[in-house]
Amino acid sequence: MIDRLKSLLTKRGCGVGIELAPERINIAQLKKQRQGYKLTAFSSTPVPEGLFQDGQIADPPALAELIQKALTETKIKAQWVATAVPGRESIVRLIPLPAELNDQELREMVLNHEAGLYLPYPREEADVDYQKLGYFVDEDGIEKVQVLLVATRKQVTDTYMDTFQHAGLKVNVIEINSFALIRTIREQLRTYSTNEGVALVDVQFDNTEIAIIVDGVPQFSRTIPIGTYQMQSALLRSMNLPASRDTQMLESFNLPLTSGDDDDEPEDMPDVDSGTLAVMRVLAELADELRRSIDFYLSQSENLEMVQVLLCGPGGGLGNLSEFFQQKLNIPTAPIDPVAALSLDVDEEKITPMQRPGLGTAIGLGLRGAWGNV
Repeated sequence: MIDRLKSLLTKRGCGVGIELAPERINIAQLKKQRQGYKLTAFSSTPVPEGLFQDGQIADPPALAELIQKALTETKIKAQWVATAVPGRESIVRLIPLPAELNDQELREMVLNHEAGLYLPYPREEADVDYQKLGYFVDEDGIEKVQVLLVATRKQVTDTYMDTFQHAGLKVNVIEINSFALIRTIREQLRTYSTNEGVALVDVQFDNTEIAIIVDGVPQFSRTIPIGTYQMQSALLRSMNLPASRDTQMLESFNLPLTSGDDDDEPEDMPDVDSGTLAVMRVLAELADELRRSIDFYLSQSENLEMVQVLLCGPGGGLGNLSEFFQQKLNIPTAPIDPVAALSLDVDEEKITPMQRPGLGTAIGLGLRGAWGNV
């Protein structure tokens, strides 16, 4: 039986990485080279309305047809694929367990006992995996082992499996979006100490997923129902135009740089047009929610400093968004660039700099095919 959830350190290769999102299907195939990696094929296909509902796959056969068409047009021949489920469909927890447990005892305790304590639904309805991270001594001087627990509803993984089966593909890896993103920037994450936290902010189509990373491991996650669709809708309403799923207007959008006062409100900028003000209000709300998430996590953690915010997802490359968040949060902020992080040779006419932050998940999944130890 397939291991349907695989964690960060899984040593199992696959053919190609495919990200299924409500607005696009992103496909990436990478090849390991002596100096790094080569992006041998890439495809980004729009998804029409109705194939996803509330962020979940609603029409597997129709979505499978789009996958097949994208693979054919890109001339990718794949049998095995890696894919990922959204963070909002997942449970990720760090749990300490007795260090004296052997591997079999640890497996039984995690899967048959501990998992049920952290799930908001019955254990039998979940696909669960775990990864042993390392040993530590707790405040009482007792040696423990740190375990990363990952779970999602079987209904969700079943739908993904069904979709790829309709497409004539086999899935040997299903993981969480944030894990694939972490893989693309793991060398950068290694530069931070164990007392430094990084907020990975994945601005997606209809939501934003926040993952706080410490020592390369996700410690806290939250989903906020604000994404590029909400920004685009605010922009269109200000122009008295009907709503649209096509967020292409945002590709040329640039936030105005303000005076540097983090108390500046959009209404205090009389020279800015109504459309820009509308988008800024949405982003100000997102920044407030991000600040609350960071403050909550820091209040639960001792001797930890939040040193970086990394933006990714299709909204991560919005013009001047990093400057906007940095001013609001007073934390250094930058978009991730998986192409630069992996020194990939790509055609800039096909993948623009603004598009790069949105490719992190697909490229992170594609790495599994390029190198089985990723």
